Amino acid sequence: MKNIIYKIVIVVFISGILYSCSENLDQLPFDEFATENAFVTADDFENGIRGVYKALVSIDRDGVVSTGYYGSSDAGSLLSAGDVASDNTTISQSGRRTKNILHNFRYSPSSGVSLANFYADAYTLIFRANQVLLYAENFTGDSKANIMAEAKALRAMAHFDLVRTFGKIPTQSGDANGSLGIAYVIELDPNIEPERETVSEVYQKIVSDLVEATAAINVSNPPGRMGKDAVNTLLSRVYLYMGQWQNSIDAANAVTKTVADRDDVVGVWEDNSLAGVIFYIPNSEEGLNNSIGVAWSQGGLNSIIPEYVASFNLVNTYLADDIRKEAYIVSGSNGGLQFNAIKKLLGKNGAFDGKVDYKIFRAAEAHLNKAEALFKLGNESGARTALDAIRSKRYLTPPAGETGSALLNAIQLERRLEFAFEYQRFYDLKRWALPIQRSNAGDLADGSGTASEVLSLPAGDYKFQLPISQGTLDQNPNTAQNPGY
Repeated sequence: MKNIIYKIVIVVFISGILYSCSENLDQLPFDEFATENAFVTADDFENGIRGVYKALVSIDRDGVVSTGYYGSSDAGSLLSAGDVASDNTTISQSGRRTKNILHNFRYSPSSGVSLANFYADAYTLIFRANQVLLYAENFTGDSKANIMAEAKALRAMAHFDLVRTFGKIPTQSGDANGSLGIAYVIELDPNIEPERETVSEVYQKIVSDLVEATAAINVSNPPGRMGKDAVNTLLSRVYLYMGQWQNSIDAANAVTKTVADRDDVVGVWEDNSLAGVIFYIPNSEEGLNNSIGVAWSQGGLNSIIPEYVASFNLVNTYLADDIRKEAYIVSGSNGGLQFNAIKKLLGKNGAFDGKVDYKIFRAAEAHLNKAEALFKLGNESGARTALDAIRSKRYLTPPAGETGSALLNAIQLERRLEFAFEYQRFYDLKRWALPIQRSNAGDLADGSGTASEVLSLPAGDYKFQLPISQGTLDQNPNTAQNPGY
């Protein structure tokens, strides 16, 4: 932890990137120590909170720019990891085999692709959030409460993504709450070497930050920033992971954004519509223009080079009248080979450059969270109603009327279909204590070609918790490795 915060931040400080007196002192240098002089005006705090958000998509370390914690780097990020490590994708033999160690569950503390970059990026975001929170205590401007709420929400989100990746999920097993979580960092001290807290302790702190945030955050904030709906959506998800069903329902009920209509679904992923989108990051702002679609493929539809394709099983799970199949999957070819290419992130307005906005939270999640939680409480009628709020806007003739285990299966299926290629599948299987089971179909559109090398990960396998990198263990002797590695 020391070097994750210290070297990422202090080395940049030493290297002289701090603004000089002759430069724009009201602009906060986002990867360095600030002083009370850097946080004075409302504009200073606006710049500071934007710097926290920017860690999601771009981080400059000593002149080397990474694509942040939602980035599309080959070393791995949350943008694609949740589907790469699941049954939603098949690795393409035509691509560069990026993230293949993650896909084949061969990660280790020294493998280099165990989301170590995400680990560092998340703690960079946390450091920035803590910096804003520290100096905001003495700020008296009208925007204070909202900015502090945003910082707490972002800090909670980063810790949540860390703990669900590197620790167990409370609903995953009976011993999860007492097992190793991560360090919940609220201090602005780069020299700390904290121990990992238990999963239960981390989740309680996540909830505390989010509850405080939802009470104070603006109903809406500028594009690229969280508002009340976003925090409530995240809080509903956290409670769902904790098995606190009624709390998950209550948070979901507080979300006011409506689900995208069927006619808008395709446009959402081509950046022609924001229907149902609660929190997104414009990819054109602040000079981003990140080619995030490289996570899935490169090239046009007649010259496509897929890194991963939609698995043959997933493609055939979508019913013919499900609009999501058109929105999420597209036929592509190269050299006579046909692929079920992943359309999400492909490009906007018919382009194939992978430059689309980051969609982080959508209104559909609140309804699916509520459906699952209501089912767990024995309210099947309410669960069907919440589920049908999605299905009625996805199918021409939606499925209906399930009861008992068939209803639970339908809820889980709709979650898979709705959020395919949207960073959730691995974590859903993990929290449901289900195995990852891929078919032996190949990477070509008709199911032929070459299948993924590893087809299964048993439920409860230790590799559902990714390893802490050896570099982190070396830098912080108080950090314990996950069992099995």
